[in-house]
Amino acid sequence: MNRFVVTSAKELSVEQKKKIAAELKTELSSVTFAVDEALIGGIVISNGDKILDASVRGKLDSASKKIGKNLEGHPLDHILKELKSEFRSFDGKNEKINAGIVRSVSDGVIFVDGLKDAKVSELLLIADKFFAMVMNLQEGVVGAILLTGMTKVRAGDFAVTTGRIVTVPVGKNLLGRVVDPLGSPLDGAGEIVADGYRRAENPAPSIFDRAKVSKPLYTGVKTIDSIIPIGKGQRELIIGDRQTGKTALCLDAIINQKGKNVYCVYVAIGQKSTTVADVIKRLKEHGAMEYTVVVSAIASDSAPLQYIAPYTATAMAEAFMTEGKDVLIVYDDLSKHAVAYRTISLLLKRPAGREAYPGDVFYIHSRLLERSAALNEKCGGGSLTALPIIETLGSDISSYIPTNVISITDGQIFLESELFHSGVRPAVNVGLSVSRVGGSAQCAAMRKVSKGLKLDLARYREMAIFTQFGADVDEDTKEVLNKGIKLTNMLIQPQFRPYSMPDEILEIYLTSAGAMRDVPPGKVRAKLDEILYKIKSEKKELVSSIEETGALSDENVKILDEIVASIKEEI
Repeated sequence: MNRFVVTSAKELSVEQKKKIAAELKTELSSVTFAVDEALIGGIVISNGDKILDASVRGKLDSASKKIGKNLEGHPLDHILKELKSEFRSFDGKNEKINAGIVRSVSDGVIFVDGLKDAKVSELLLIADKFFAMVMNLQEGVVGAILLTGMTKVRAGDFAVTTGRIVTVPVGKNLLGRVVDPLGSPLDGAGEIVADGYRRAENPAPSIFDRAKVSKPLYTGVKTIDSIIPIGKGQRELIIGDRQTGKTALCLDAIINQKGKNVYCVYVAIGQKSTTVADVIKRLKEHGAMEYTVVVSAIASDSAPLQYIAPYTATAMAEAFMTEGKDVLIVYDDLSKHAVAYRTISLLLKRPAGREAYPGDVFYIHSRLLERSAALNEKCGGGSLTALPIIETLGSDISSYIPTNVISITDGQIFLESELFHSGVRPAVNVGLSVSRVGGSAQCAAMRKVSKGLKLDLARYREMAIFTQFGADVDEDTKEVLNKGIKLTNMLIQPQFRPYSMPDEILEIYLTSAGAMRDVPPGKVRAKLDEILYKIKSEKKELVSSIEETGALSDENVKILDEIVASIKEEI
C-alpha cells in the first residue's frame, strides 16, 4: 500500500499532523510530511497516483485553465487575458486573494459574503468566467450588478476581486457597428479589433482643460439652428411627451453631420428592439452609419446593462474627443436610464426617496453629462456634444427627473404634443425652449437673420390664441398673425431632410423680409423651394460666399433685397 504524502506551504504543527492522519484513517508514522512554499497556502495529499489538491496554487491553476477555455467571444476577454496572466505569475508573497461566496442572485443583482477589500465600481470575477460590478459596500456583504452571466450565476458561486473597473474597446473600428454596452458586436459583422480600451467611468475635463463653446454644431433643423443654437461641447436637452419627434430630431442632427468631420454615437437605453432596428435602418439609408457607433441596451436587456450603457458609450465618444475630433452623442433616453437605476437601487435595498428614486439619481446623470465639453488647444481641441432625451408625461417638465436634467444641461428643446398633432414639425415650443450658449454658437449670418425671430413667433402664438374666439382684430395684429404663420410654415420641414447652413439663412431672410407676405400659407413651402433652386442656379457666388465666410456682406444683403422686391412684384 502506498504511503500518504502531505505537502503544505508552511511547516505543520504536531497537532495539525495528528489531525490530518486521523482524517486519513491511518497512523501518523504512515504519513510523510513535506513543505513547498510554491503552494502559497493549503495542502496537497497524494497516495500513489491519486492526488487531492487543496492548495491555493491549485485553485489558481484551475481558474487560469477555466478562463482560457472561456476567452473566445467573451465581451470582457481583454480583462480575462490579463487575469489569466496574473494567476500564472501569482506567488502569494506580497499579495492576498480577496475572495467571497455569492449569497443571493435577484434580477441581475447579487450579494457576496466575505469580500473585505472590495471597492465601489470594481469588477468581480464570478465562477471564473462571469463579471459583476460592485455597487454597495456594507459590513460583511457586498452588493454588485451582473454584467455577464445574468441567468448563469448561482448562489454559492466563488467570487474574487480583480482590482479593475469596466473598460470598453474604443477606436475607429467601432464606426459603422452596432455593439452592446460592453462593446461586443451585435450586428453579425464579425469581431471588432479595438485600437485600445478605455474606462467606462472617467473624470470630467477640468475647467482649465475646457474652451469656450463657440463653434456651431449644425443640426440641419431650421428651428434649432436659428432660435435654439447648439454649440460643439454643449449639452442640450431634448424633452417632450412620447411620440413628439424627439428621436427624429436627433437622427436629423446625426444625418446632417455627413461630410462635416464629426463622429456620432447613438446609445439606445430601454428602447424596443424594433425601434432600434428602425434607427439603424434610417442611418444606413442616409449614409450616416459610416461615422456613427450605435450602442444598444434594449428593453429586454437587464437593468444593469441599461444602467451602464450611457457610460460605456461616452467612453467610446471620449476616445475620439481626446484625439482632437468633434463628437456628437445622443442618449435615448435618460428617463429610462433613471428607471433602470431605480430598479437596481431597490434590489440593493437602498432607501427610496422622491417618486421611489434613490437620493443620488441626480449624481448619475450629472457625472455623465459633465463629461461633455469643448477642449482647449492644449488638450487637442476636440469636443463632445451631448443631446440627452427625456420623456415627460402630460408635458409635465416640473417632475423629478426632467427638472434634474434641466438643471444639469445648457438648455432644453421642448417638443409639444399639440404642435405636433397640428402639423407643426418639428414641434418645438419656442417659448419654453432655450439655449444658454445662444448666439455664441452661431455664425454671423445666422445671428443676423434670426434676430427677432423668436420674438415674432412668440407674439404670433400668443395672439393666435385670442383670435380663436373670432374677435375682431386691427391691422397691426393681422400683420403680426400673417408674418407669424408664414414664419411657422417656413420652419416646418420633413424628417430626414436636414438643410445646409446657407439654405437655412436664405429661407429665414426671405421670409422675415416679407417675400412670403402675399403667398397663401399652404404654398409657402413650395414657393421657397422654387426660389432656393433659382438662387442656387443663378446666384452661385452668393451661396458660396455665405458658406465660406458664414457672414452676410452688404453686397449680399443688397442682392437678397432685390430678390425679395422681385418676388413681391410677381405676386
